[in-house]
Amino acid sequence: MSTQDQARALANRHQHVAKNREQSALSRIAAEIGVSSETAVRNQPRSAGMS
Repeated sequence: MSTQDQARALANRHQHVAKNREQSALSRIAAEIGVSSETAVRNQPRSAGMS
């Protein structure tokens, strides 16, 4: 695997981990205020650079 491929894989992994962390935090906050986590995640604004 080339250095560029390794960098791309690392960036993709980082993005995936960050997105999962955001969704987990959003679900916890939604539970605290009584909103379903599905509704909260569905209505989450997209972050720049995230898909």
